[in-house]
Amino acid sequence: MNAISAPSFTAEYQRTVVDALRAVLPERSVLFDEEDTRPYECDGLAAYSRLPMVVVLPESEEQVIAALKVCNALQVKIVPRGAGTGLSGGAMPIADGVVLSTARMNRILSMDLYSRTAVVQPGVRNLAISEAVAPLGLYYAPDPSSQIACSIGGNVAENSGGVHCLKYGLTVHNVMRVRMVTIEGDVVELGGTALDAPGLDLLAVFIGSEGMLGVVTEVTVKLIPKPQQARVILASFDDVARGGDAVAKVIAAGIIPAGLEMMDKTSSRMVEPFVKAGYDIDAEALLLCESDGIPEEVDEEIARMIAVLEASGATAISVSRDEAERLKFWSGRKNAFPAAGRISPDYYCIDGTIPRRALAEVLLGIQKMEEKYGLRCANVFHAGDGNLHPLILFDANIADEFHRAELFGAEILEMCVAVGGTITGEHGVGLEKINQMCVQFSRAEMDVFFGVKAAFDPPRLLNPDKAIPTLQRCAEYGKMHVRRGMLKFPDLPRF
Repeated sequence: MNAISAPSFTAEYQRTVVDALRAVLPERSVLFDEEDTRPYECDGLAAYSRLPMVVVLPESEEQVIAALKVCNALQVKIVPRGAGTGLSGGAMPIADGVVLSTARMNRILSMDLYSRTAVVQPGVRNLAISEAVAPLGLYYAPDPSSQIACSIGGNVAENSGGVHCLKYGLTVHNVMRVRMVTIEGDVVELGGTALDAPGLDLLAVFIGSEGMLGVVTEVTVKLIPKPQQARVILASFDDVARGGDAVAKVIAAGIIPAGLEMMDKTSSRMVEPFVKAGYDIDAEALLLCESDGIPEEVDEEIARMIAVLEASGATAISVSRDEAERLKFWSGRKNAFPAAGRISPDYYCIDGTIPRRALAEVLLGIQKMEEKYGLRCANVFHAGDGNLHPLILFDANIADEFHRAELFGAEILEMCVAVGGTITGEHGVGLEKINQMCVQFSRAEMDVFFGVKAAFDPPRLLNPDKAIPTLQRCAEYGKMHVRRGMLKFPDLPRF
């Protein structure tokens, strides 16, 4: 769709970089032939791609240090990469740069039942942690839809969440310590295994930094006991606005469900034939509301939620009868993205967050945008914390459809900001949302962001020109959308 042509680099320059890296890494860990580097040309946002000049796959922290020292000495830009499931273009290669993948660092180093922690390398899959500690009666709470494939290092980079993040939090709430390597090759530990760590909370700064501050080599995660019981309510609504209002009323009633997700009719109709979860495909909106804990607690919370949903206008309510049915109800929500392929050749997934009170307003606004751009949009999202995941459906083979999808997505994000929300909840900014950073933040705020990056990465070699827009970019975007005091002059110097 939007394959980005990299500026040409000479074979001599590429050979210089390859030779320097192979001097400190095994030959199998340095890839540069096109057939070997092609799989790394994009992340989950496949609409944007670029062939890497070199890919390195270190197998230990020592090899990460060696690779970073070589790149720093040669002033070569580096894109850290996990499993490549990210959806904002954060792992897309940079011209004349190196992609550093931590996929081969995939060992669980230790599990501690008493402290309820696990120490893992960054390439460990999210779901593999829960599978490994299941015999201990524990699990790792953040559960993004890509958990079968995404890596914990990538989760740290994007501050990933999942369908149970309302009650159990995002990655930042479930990671105690990160060991990382700076661009100079220095090893730094952030956080710790105690309840609190001395000094500034740099762990929270690092989590969600999208590979711009350092490369993760080790993560200590919190583990929690598996609940004795979990049950989920599936509620139907004949109006999207009523469904959105019901979400706010559940939270207002003082109930914090383990999961509170919403799907519109387009989503349920594309998912139901795929997973056969028993969804009401005539409903305008479906809510999935889960309770977990001891059986008595679950029974009480389920009853309270049913009362709120009925009072909010639910047209049908069913409750999972056993674990198999609970997983079936969730399978539709978790398979929404792949199911989109059943009704559309392509889709563009947006990620924004809004106050719960604005759910109905934003959903109705998206419906109007469907008419404006002539494209369908399936809405699936973490309703409890207002994290939207609209799927804009398009056909890349039809001229201008992807461009319209991009404009559609940009307008959704800017509407999120307008109602008091943000342009991302868990997918990150990467390349996808960098223009909308100019809408959300003032120049002074972005100067602070650049200051943080400069403190960790003075030469600006780690994933540069992503996540934080330059003054030049904001000025260019300001020609179309002037916000927060941005100027209209495209010839201003780059920050």
